[in-house]
Amino acid sequence: MAEATGSGPRGGRRGGGRGGDRYGEGAEGAGEGAERRGGGRGRGRRERAGAAGGRAPREESRLQETVVKVMRNAKVVKGGRRFTFGALVVVGDGRGQVGIGHGKANGVPDAVEKGVKQAQKELMRVPLVHAGTIPHQVIGRFGSTKVYLIPAAPGTGVKAGAAVKAVLVAAGVENILTKVHGSTNPVNVLKATCRALRALRTREEVAALRGGGAGPLRLATPARGGGGGGLTGA
Repeated sequence: MAEATGSGPRGGRRGGGRGGDRYGEGAEGAGEGAERRGGGRGRGRRERAGAAGGRAPREESRLQETVVKVMRNAKVVKGGRRFTFGALVVVGDGRGQVGIGHGKANGVPDAVEKGVKQAQKELMRVPLVHAGTIPHQVIGRFGSTKVYLIPAAPGTGVKAGAAVKAVLVAAGVENILTKVHGSTNPVNVLKATCRALRALRTREEVAALRGGGAGPLRLATPARGGGGGGLTGA
């Protein structure tokens, strides 16, 4: 009995010590695992945050906004007049991408914001040549407005009115001659200018439509009867 009684506590201490060691090792292992898991989560968050910080900017963030005109409309109501505003906005990246928008709201900032959102939805690609001009002469029509766009040599600059110039500069055109006939309403002028830019075609696109290659240009043989010659593809 004495031996059993003596061995009991020893066995208990030994068992408790071993059990305690085991539990301690388990706790240390759990702590290391928690540190590893916590460190992994922390590193993952930091890496994701770093990746997000170094990510290239979105396409919309490179677009430049230009407010062409802000219009005010007054409506007579009981007790006074109620004003609403409209904003004509042009957005572009200066590298051949441009769009126009017309926003209306009770305040000028809200009208501009709506115009910017609409312009971003209507972005279009404008073909440009190496001289910073358009490939060929084109005419855009909207209502009673006609806008003529004529290519120009390097160093000419953008010879245009306020509305047409805003669109061309936003598109990245550097040398061009323009003329507006008919109505000079900014809304009509902007839409006519965009229609003219949409009608532009490169030599490769025209050759693909005709089913031939885009060979070098040559002077066409004058027709009988005094007809003038022109430039044609080889």
